[in-house]
Amino acid sequence: MKHVDVAVIGAGFAGIGMGIRLRRRGIRSFLIFERADSLGGTWRDNTYPGVACDVPSHLYSYSFRPNAGWSAFYSPGDEIREYLVASANDEGLGEHLRLGTDVLGLTWDESAAHWLLETSRGKHTAGAVILACGRLTEPRIPDVPGIGNFAGDLFHSSRWDHGLDLRDKSVVVVGSGASAVQIVPRVAAQASRLIVLQRSAPYVIPRAGRPYSAAERGLLARDAEELARLRSQLFWKAEEAFAQRAGNPDSLAMARSLALGHLADQVRDPHTRHRLTPSYEIGCKRVLISSDYYPTFNQDNVMLEPSALAAVEGNTLVAANGARHSADVVVLATGFHAAEQPYARIIRGIDGRLLSEHWAGGMTAHASTVMNGFPNLFVINGPNAGLGHNSAIYMIETQIEYILAALRHWANLDGGVLNVRAQAEGDYIRMIDDMASSTVWMTGGCETWYRDARNGRLSLLWPGFAHEFRALNAEFLPEDFELLPCARPRIRAR
Repeated sequence: MKHVDVAVIGAGFAGIGMGIRLRRRGIRSFLIFERADSLGGTWRDNTYPGVACDVPSHLYSYSFRPNAGWSAFYSPGDEIREYLVASANDEGLGEHLRLGTDVLGLTWDESAAHWLLETSRGKHTAGAVILACGRLTEPRIPDVPGIGNFAGDLFHSSRWDHGLDLRDKSVVVVGSGASAVQIVPRVAAQASRLIVLQRSAPYVIPRAGRPYSAAERGLLARDAEELARLRSQLFWKAEEAFAQRAGNPDSLAMARSLALGHLADQVRDPHTRHRLTPSYEIGCKRVLISSDYYPTFNQDNVMLEPSALAAVEGNTLVAANGARHSADVVVLATGFHAAEQPYARIIRGIDGRLLSEHWAGGMTAHASTVMNGFPNLFVINGPNAGLGHNSAIYMIETQIEYILAALRHWANLDGGVLNVRAQAEGDYIRMIDDMASSTVWMTGGCETWYRDARNGRLSLLWPGFAHEFRALNAEFLPEDFELLPCARPRIRAR
């Protein structure tokens, strides 16, 4: 049974970024466990037609590994994955990666004061564990009668069947969220008939991105300061959008006007426009970016059904409004189990308490990173660490800084492991709830995956500016923690 100072679970943006920063700090005793056979996380799993990022490329990348060569303002998915693979290779992470290794159980051993990892390829122990599992990993499949017995081809958008020819097929896309707005135009160009089942209409704004010219890429490659300035400009421009989420009336009115004007300009039929008009405040759900989603509904082979899926009977999909549609292929663009993370059911902390029990009333963590009762355990991109207006990578890097500071503090202790105080976690939760109370996510009149359905709390998003998150959470404060006994030597850089 191999022991490492640090175990990282997941090899997407968070796990690769964490690994890079560990190596740059001189820490070599760590492993990155990834259940898939390759790295990339979201950008490995999602390969559907049209997959791309809706955050500017130069902002949706590591600040410590800027890439002057992005092909476009918004990067396609395969280019993002290539960036992650290159980052891992260039930074020497190969010896630390354990691909095709599923972590089946994670248990705190109080007598040894370390974590026991049971994996599909044997057991390991670790002084500290970093959960970099992501939130968009477990597909949400509608729980409706008959779905498992559909007579045709049915798959989730993150499990795209590239061997399937959609020509001359009748296709139903279930969902109208971020994946659907990218998928629908591509499917419509192939299928003989396309029906989109829309539970609630999204707000969609124009996608203004464009390819970067060779001259632009060359300039950024030659001038590191210009590349840094571009990233900074993009960041602060994105920060401006938080005024909408905070419920500022003027900002809301401007954003709403942009989205509804976009809809009016792009959809000819007034009846269809009405069905595509959201019934809640803009920003309550994720605001989508597309310039080709709405025009799809002008096509003769495309139909919008403004209803959720209720049942499947053979090759017929039954909508909640009673409509029935036969299909050869069903694409489930139905999102992921984001608010209830499956990994929480396999993690046992002090006294054997499951993380899923700790999170039974919704995900919580002090500094969005540490949980009382789970010593030397850190989570990236977990409770209240997401954003609805800016780059997730900025948030991930903030948490990485927090974790590195915590590991440094742990390394300098004479003994003990770090367990965040219950009071600190509770105070942080109350602060989050207070900050969130007036935001559009709580007042906008929609059902959103940003909130936990069990209690209505805003459990996934940070309800403030991204730079405020960094100002509050980039610094590790030892007084927020109690020390538990530990005889094992501290983590050491080599």
